[in-house]
Amino acid sequence: MKAGLLSVAGLSALAVAQPHGQAHRHLHKKDVVTETQMATATAPRAVVYVDNYGNPLYTSWDGDSNSQPTEAPEPYSAPEPYSAPEQEEKTTSSPAPQPTPETTEAPAPSYAEPTTSAAPAPTSTSSGSDSSEGSDSSIDASGYSISYSPYNADGTCKDQNQVDMDFEQISGYSMVRTYGTDCNQTATVLNAVRAHGMKLFAGIFDISNIDGEVSNIIDATNGDFSNIHTISVGNELVNNGQYSASDVVSALNNARGQLSGAGYNGNVVTVDTFVAMIANPELCEASDYAAANCHAFFDGSVAAEDAGDFVLSQAQQVSKACGGKNTWITESGW
Repeated sequence: MKAGLLSVAGLSALAVAQPHGQAHRHLHKKDVVTETQMATATAPRAVVYVDNYGNPLYTSWDGDSNSQPTEAPEPYSAPEPYSAPEQEEKTTSSPAPQPTPETTEAPAPSYAEPTTSAAPAPTSTSSGSDSSEGSDSSIDASGYSISYSPYNADGTCKDQNQVDMDFEQISGYSMVRTYGTDCNQTATVLNAVRAHGMKLFAGIFDISNIDGEVSNIIDATNGDFSNIHTISVGNELVNNGQYSASDVVSALNNARGQLSGAGYNGNVVTVDTFVAMIANPELCEASDYAAANCHAFFDGSVAAEDAGDFVLSQAQQVSKACGGKNTWITESGW
């Protein structure tokens, strides 16, 4: 997951079903008398309006000026992830509710150091578009960290001025995580981080060019690593099957050696999903702490209000698999 985290919204769509009637003519022939009968019946066409799950909302009759739309029976509540308990009390005044992100709080990372929490609070300013207009205050993140990617909505790179504008909105976070070195992002983000007294969790995405990626980070710091908290080597590479655990560990050790030679003595980790981390504890053993991504949203049995408990329980499982190592949830959201 290279981009930061996003919020979701649903819009209901209407579909129109229009059955077409046909008049059929039948000819009956006798030996002597030929009689032709034709009957034409015109019935008003039913127009049935449904929601985006195919549930009927109401019906009107085309061609009947006196008819009024008739309300359909209460629609069946389509299965929605994690909200079943709230559907027991039925009403007839509204269609099935859509999942809403505002009911979810970012989980508190109990396994991260208090001043540098690694569970990002979801916000639309983290990536994908230009800075929000009309806001003159930064988000109060109370010490949480956030993932950030410096791309415009059309995929082009943000320049230093655009990155600075973004950081005016997110400077309430104590640390920002990036995923790669493209778009000169280590340099532009590091400049903004320094201006706001924040820390950077810098990322290397392409471990096939590990030497070049490490050199990009070293050059961007200009020898000053004081605002670098962690450098990650790869993101979910084992989980997505792109590399083996041993490949990632080898790249991590290579990067650590180069960074140490350049004067960096901070944290070096690899990030993967909690599932991959538990199954491949050598990933966290090679890292300075266990760094795992954990999204309760993708577990079909977890409701939004239970996301925090789910993330905490998985952090505990990662720590256990890693021999009690300090564990950070480096990516989460709903």
